[in-house]
Amino acid sequence: MHAHPQYPAPQSLLPNFVSGNADRLLHATMGKFTGGLSPASLASAWLDWATHLSTSPSKQAELVEMGVRQWERLAHYLSHAQDETCERCIEPLPQDPRFRDPSWQQWPFNVISQSFLLGQQWMSIASRGVRGVTKHHEQVMDYTTRQWMDLFSPSNFIGTNPEVLDAIRETGGMNLMAGLANWKEDVERQLTGGLPAGAEKYEVGGNLAVTPGKVVMRNDLVELIQYAPATPRVHAEPILMVPAWIMKYYILDLSPHNSLIKYLVAQGHTVFTISWKNPGPEDRDLTMDDYLRHGVLAALDAVSAIVPKRKVHAMGYCLGGTLLAIAAAVLARDGDDRLASMTLLAAQTDFTEPGELALYIDDSQLTFLEDQMWEKGYLDSTQMAGAFQLLRSVDLVWSSLVKHYLKGEVTPLNDLMSWNADGTRMPYRMHTDYLRSLFLNNELAAGRFKALGRPVALPDIDVPVFCVGTVTDHVAPWRSVYKIHLLTHAEVTFALTTGGHNVGVVNPPSPESKRRYKLHTRVRNGDYLDPDAFESQAKEHPGSWWTAWQAWLARHSTRKVAPPAMGARGYKPLEDAPGSYVHQR
Repeated sequence: MHAHPQYPAPQSLLPNFVSGNADRLLHATMGKFTGGLSPASLASAWLDWATHLSTSPSKQAELVEMGVRQWERLAHYLSHAQDETCERCIEPLPQDPRFRDPSWQQWPFNVISQSFLLGQQWMSIASRGVRGVTKHHEQVMDYTTRQWMDLFSPSNFIGTNPEVLDAIRETGGMNLMAGLANWKEDVERQLTGGLPAGAEKYEVGGNLAVTPGKVVMRNDLVELIQYAPATPRVHAEPILMVPAWIMKYYILDLSPHNSLIKYLVAQGHTVFTISWKNPGPEDRDLTMDDYLRHGVLAALDAVSAIVPKRKVHAMGYCLGGTLLAIAAAVLARDGDDRLASMTLLAAQTDFTEPGELALYIDDSQLTFLEDQMWEKGYLDSTQMAGAFQLLRSVDLVWSSLVKHYLKGEVTPLNDLMSWNADGTRMPYRMHTDYLRSLFLNNELAAGRFKALGRPVALPDIDVPVFCVGTVTDHVAPWRSVYKIHLLTHAEVTFALTTGGHNVGVVNPPSPESKRRYKLHTRVRNGDYLDPDAFESQAKEHPGSWWTAWQAWLARHSTRKVAPPAMGARGYKPLEDAPGSYVHQR
């Protein structure tokens, strides 16, 4: 017997460009037409669902029976539909605002909306509960089915939306002319890279991010801002804020009445915050270690030099909170005790239940996304914003388009909406590592995540923790955020506040506020309270969680002292806040 000849590997016969990068270029090009979604990932989910449904006669029978019952209900409703007091077949979900207007109860729009809602219910049941389908594929099928149904909702079309038809009658069709003008302006702004209409009323450094302060440190990744004291004496331990670099830091310092930073300074705290650079193609190879070393740890070094011999209250928001938890574990691992406490705002440390963002997280989807980032060197802010909007497409996409283009209305921008339009980019390598290591493989919670060359373990963190979750958060669901209880033996105070990922955090104290929050503290080494038990047992408080956090910070501080100098010991002031990096686009 003769051995087979050793044929050369295919890549040795082809130019390196083709053998290594042709698939990446193809994926990057396809992504421009698919909105960044992997066709292979969607096809895998559909095939899994269709195959199992085809061999599930019980599920098929359930769907047939349900369809027959729905037709019977609709037929009965149709025979009485001209009576506006007739009981409806189906009610919209509580979070669905599309059919709340009384005009939807008039003939024939009541029948149109009821038919749609019944169909939507049937499609939702069909996409879920098929035995054998993986949980991820079921989520993808439910998501894509919902997107298609939302696209064809009768509320999206002139002839089947009574609110739009009423507006046409009342204005003589001028609402459509106004909608066309709105569309034209939006297209022009998008083509020229301009901000949304109304954003010109808000200026960073003008009426946003105006809390007085100085940039006291700058490197190639961050600026560190120190805020001027507003009280004659301050708490001894300063606060270091670590915002997410997925958006700009000044969500923590919006208009003066909405500024968390201004509020803390007014309560006698010395506040520092990181302002991240907006990365470009030249920053494609920045890593999580770079963000750790030149971001959090470099800022902590500066704070420790400016306010020496004092421990630091560290706060992280969203992705910044995840990075802060990694930094705290690094400090604990290396015997560095500079932290007095750690606060996490809507930040995940365990990613086993990351909510609807998991729809975008599997090997196929991440490969597709990586190849798009590889082409540019970064993930564009518009792509991230689009992904987040689709998670709540009824509210953030379709209802907005109907209001803006069919009704001709304009929603006035507020400071938070203006900030939301001021997007940033994510470097290719860092975002790839973050998604694969944390979201896909959950290495941080499992103790496998390497920071600065060695694994870190969250149970090493032994400083008091204050954690905030928000009730309607689609980015960091509060039950996922709550898992910090399982990852440290330290004292954990958990606040669950009304609102979403951003609105729940921007929550200033106000007599008119209808906000509320629940609060519970688990003592160090205390018993675990599961999320359901927390919901039922935690005490509810009216108002803003800011006051509870500030009181918690005060309790975990030692004494009042004279305010520190603005920059010191090699960290002299460089320029006024809000600095330069925040203006990068």
